[in-house]
Amino acid sequence: MTTTVYTGYPARDAKATLRALGAPMAVVAGLGVCCAVVWIGDPTTPGGFLPLCPTKALFGIDCPGCGGMRMAYSLMHGDIPAALHYNAVSFVVVLLLVWSIVVWALGRLRGRAMNSWLHWRWTPLVFSIVFVVWFVIRNLPFAPFTGLRV
Repeated sequence: MTTTVYTGYPARDAKATLRALGAPMAVVAGLGVCCAVVWIGDPTTPGGFLPLCPTKALFGIDCPGCGGMRMAYSLMHGDIPAALHYNAVSFVVVLLLVWSIVVWALGRLRGRAMNSWLHWRWTPLVFSIVFVVWFVIRNLPFAPFTGLRV
């Protein structure tokens, strides 16, 4: 049998494997295009074509995602300390995203759904709390929190 998408049967031939990995490969390709744009745009150098964060531009504060493109640029260049400086929470989210895509692809190859962090009961609550706390602490106007601004 050559069906692969959560049927209980693993992909056994090349056609079934390609069908199973088609959607994850499309997502990875899209992420690759986004990474190429960030690489070319170099958000660490002011005046590029990449957009500014609307929250920072309008209100002058850092949103939870501020520094995310600079984090991705630094990560692609292997500069982990700079990536963590620009946005430590986004760095962790990137790791979780990679985990999710790998689990998704494996599940499709095995023909059955597999759980990742996205399926955990407390994920939405924990993610929301981290999001709000990160938003607040990186905008506090006193040390050591001023070092979290980008």
